[in-house]
Amino acid sequence: MKKAKWLCSAAAVLALSALVAGCGGGEKKADAPKAGSGPKGDVMVYTSIYPDIIDNMCKPAVSKAFPDLKVTWFQGGTEKVKTKIAGEIKAEKIAADVLMVADPAYYLTLKDRKILLDYVSPNLKDVISDKDPNGAWSSVRICNMIIAYDSSKIKPEDAPKSWQDLLDPKWNGKIAMPNPMLSGTAFVAVGALADKYGWEYFEKLKANGLRVEEGNSAIQNKLLTGEYAAAMILEENILKIAATKNEPLKVSYPTDGVIVIPSPIAIFNTSKNPDGAKAMVDWWLSKEGQEAVVKGWMHSVRGDVAPPKGAPELKTLLPTAIKVNWDKLSKEEAQIKEAFRVRVMEK
Repeated sequence: MKKAKWLCSAAAVLALSALVAGCGGGEKKADAPKAGSGPKGDVMVYTSIYPDIIDNMCKPAVSKAFPDLKVTWFQGGTEKVKTKIAGEIKAEKIAADVLMVADPAYYLTLKDRKILLDYVSPNLKDVISDKDPNGAWSSVRICNMIIAYDSSKIKPEDAPKSWQDLLDPKWNGKIAMPNPMLSGTAFVAVGALADKYGWEYFEKLKANGLRVEEGNSAIQNKLLTGEYAAAMILEENILKIAATKNEPLKVSYPTDGVIVIPSPIAIFNTSKNPDGAKAMVDWWLSKEGQEAVVKGWMHSVRGDVAPPKGAPELKTLLPTAIKVNWDKLSKEEAQIKEAFRVRVMEK
């Protein structure tokens, strides 16, 4: 089966940048549907979106959009969700209707296994990020792996400017990253950096005292306490805490390339409510749905929605973004994780 090509060549990146630059607003928001006029029934969503974003952004917005649709959310890190789905596939009882996790390569695997529903949403045409031409999946939010630091302790000119800067002895014992065994975005980052710099890069990080934490939130908190001076972390964590709690954490966009992760949405072909699931996909890919995504501190996959507060436009990051081999991540997931475990996590 021929897989959709992800936007990873320089030409594709420039084309995407042009699209972002050329898209404008003007789309009128639709009024919330009246009770009884929209989709009905139950929809189960499995997602790795943070619990507070689900509670404060997803649930209110979706409830307003679909007053007659009962939406239930199962939240967990990407790897936790994948483990749950693996068990359900084995038992031939997939409970989820809609999937929204952070590892794009996983969707290629699911498509190969022929368990995703091909659905070309009317709004798919407006998605300028990665998508399957048959609608088996589409990017729905864009997360960026970046470097963060505490500006109250480190001057901007002294902060790490690149992934290679983390190897500087001055950061010895003071750097961290999320666990790629648990975090989908961390797994993507490991695969991308290993391809760019070789596994020697991670061996050098370990020699420089790299710590591996369970997830992005733990790292964020330890940056604040001063346990870490700099870390690989999701941009959204830093943007949110800086804006909502006025904390001094800052983003450093690596000069050797941000790791751009276009996290998808998909429908399982076992869904007991495909009409409700399709309506959910339509909404998430609409301008209104994407504005809700941005309120969750992630970037939109449309060109007519502004970036989250405090972030540059995505088009400024794309030309130098690190190339990610999604097909390789899909086929060699176990080998990549084992290589990381042996080189970094074993004592």
